[in-house]
Amino acid sequence: MRSLDDLRGWLDAHRLLGYDLIRMYLGVALFVRGWLFVADSSRIMAFVEGQNLDWFLPMAAVHYVALAHLAGGLMLAVGLLTRLAALAQVPILFVATFFLHLQEGLLSTSQSLELSALVLFLLVVYSVFGAGPYSLDARMLARTPAQLLEPQGA
Repeated sequence: MRSLDDLRGWLDAHRLLGYDLIRMYLGVALFVRGWLFVADSSRIMAFVEGQNLDWFLPMAAVHYVALAHLAGGLMLAVGLLTRLAALAQVPILFVATFFLHLQEGLLSTSQSLELSALVLFLLVVYSVFGAGPYSLDARMLARTPAQLLEPQGA
């Protein structure tokens, strides 16, 4: 019974670790998605080209998505410039959620709408609140988890 209380005490003392673990998972997932996108960008090219746009916009979109997912995913995973890395992903996930997956509707077998909306929501959260205490951002600012909990200017 004592070890369970110790575990609970440790978890309470490291509550913000969960916030950082979600950020790390999100970053790795976006990096993997970027890697898969680079390996086969024909789906997004087909969608963008179907919009009767000139050649530049589809090529720019493909390069932006690849760079944002690969570099931004790694930056999110380690917590480096977290707000910027998350913000760079928001337009991509906004388009994916509201233009690519919305017509599928909720509760489809692919669950693409639900997952893209969840990722979009998480990216907005990290864009606003930044990384947690277990990140390069916090290390570069030399802030401890206790300092992160204090109100600014205190």
